[in-house]
Amino acid sequence: MSSKPENATQEFADEEGEQFVRTPRRTPMACLFCRGRKLKCDGRSICANCLRRSISCVYEPVGKS
Repeated sequence: MSSKPENATQEFADEEGEQFVRTPRRTPMACLFCRGRKLKCDGRSICANCLRRSISCVYEPVGKS
């Protein structure tokens, strides 16, 4: 069993052999349910968390403060 979490950064080598680190992409906006529960939202039209709970998935822009 691996000691690294699944969403950890990973090291890769390109064609020239140079090492680089790939980090997970950020979702541009979370739905209201995920934002309220502070869950990871996948940003789809119906996210996996809302789909699993059979609730409506609503996205609302956040005002900059």
